[in-house]
Amino acid sequence: MLEATDTPRMSGRTTEPAPWVVVALACAGQFLVVLDVSVVNVALPSVRTGLGLGEQGLQWVVNAYSIAFAGFMLLGGRAGDLFGRKRMFLVGLGLFTLASLAGGLAQESWQLLLARAVQGLGAAVLAPSTLTIVTSAVPEGAARTRAIATWTAVGAGGGAAGGFVGGVLVDLLSWRWVLLINVPVGAIVLAGAARWLAESRAGDGRRLDLPGAVLVTAGLATLAYGISQTEAEGWAATATLVPLCAGLALIALFLLAEARAKAPLMPLALLRLRSVASANVAMFLSGSAMFCMWFFMTLYAQNVLGYTPLEAGLALVPSSLAVILGSKLAPRLMRTAGPRAVAVAGTLVATAGFAWQSTMTVDGAYLTAIMIPGVLMMLGAGLAGTPLAALATSGTAPEEAGLVSGLVNTSRTMGGSLGLAVMSTIAAAHTAGAARTPQTLTEGYAVAFGTGAAVLAAGAVLMWVWLPRRSATAH
Repeated sequence: MLEATDTPRMSGRTTEPAPWVVVALACAGQFLVVLDVSVVNVALPSVRTGLGLGEQGLQWVVNAYSIAFAGFMLLGGRAGDLFGRKRMFLVGLGLFTLASLAGGLAQESWQLLLARAVQGLGAAVLAPSTLTIVTSAVPEGAARTRAIATWTAVGAGGGAAGGFVGGVLVDLLSWRWVLLINVPVGAIVLAGAARWLAESRAGDGRRLDLPGAVLVTAGLATLAYGISQTEAEGWAATATLVPLCAGLALIALFLLAEARAKAPLMPLALLRLRSVASANVAMFLSGSAMFCMWFFMTLYAQNVLGYTPLEAGLALVPSSLAVILGSKLAPRLMRTAGPRAVAVAGTLVATAGFAWQSTMTVDGAYLTAIMIPGVLMMLGAGLAGTPLAALATSGTAPEEAGLVSGLVNTSRTMGGSLGLAVMSTIAAAHTAGAARTPQTLTEGYAVAFGTGAAVLAAGAVLMWVWLPRRSATAH
């Protein structure tokens, strides 16, 4: 029988740290890992010049991080359950910080891509612990929902702030500082976590499912590579079909292995829980559209409207504030309307923003071409994110908390990385054979946003039909 030991181990302390200190440290770690999903977007044109990367190489500066991040996150969540959430938080953040240093000092493109992949691995170990630490520090109920809202806001704010932070660093220093800035910040958070976080684990003594982790990571990475090949090779080319089929086969093997494993990385029984399955599918769909927003908005601002990296970052500040506002409003709305209704409403608001953005033109004004649609997209993202995270983590056993937290992050991040690959292919395919002009670029970006609106609309319908109607805090 599994024996949960989620009570924090005090390790010589006479008093527990205040819950707000624990939540603040966990959220700081989450902010860093999500920031690095988007912070490089503004720096991509500078990275292209500095290291001579092509279009596909630039996409892999983003995907090397996000695929390693998503692929290893289930393993990171289980490792936290078995070996301690604080320990995994420190290990993951230390690895992330060292890889940031290596990436910032990279002299060749392969060095940068390798560093980004290692960063993603560190983030995968760290991120599941952040949500589990938050939920363990605050009792289930309204207080936990508020804490999850803070975690969601900080995470979404990290993605949103990436454009601004990246723009400031690239304009004032160089593209290298979008990675090097993590070093001092990571060191400060490491010191605080070592001092104030208490250890907790679900000590069931089981071993880690390393074969499962290898299969799911290899499958997702291979699948994403195959999708990225469609831009240059087309959907019917051997160079595309082979990795696509191989990726799907590896994922099928992963599911088969998990069904037979004594201590699976991903117990398939968890997916029979309606709240877990529906919320994670919804997060996957939302992430596939939302993640692309920052990528295409920064490219549109710089490549079409002629903004500098700093100006592009500043242009997205209202969107950054909107996602935080949405995340903080969500718990209040959830108390009266319920999590399902808030998630659907937020997704519909985001859908309106994506549809508006799909009408972009080469001479768009800031207010109507970037600010208002951007605010709608990110306000909706903030409103939807908190109820989905609360639903996905409610009512699960303590010994599965880290795994479920890892699954939440995996769904959102893997949806984002695969969505970026698909949307980039769609944008490029729309302008295939045409000269690379502001007009053709705008048309490609507009099609990507229109596709995102369709995905979100379908996601809103799925949420209404499938998400449980009960309160996220109900047992």
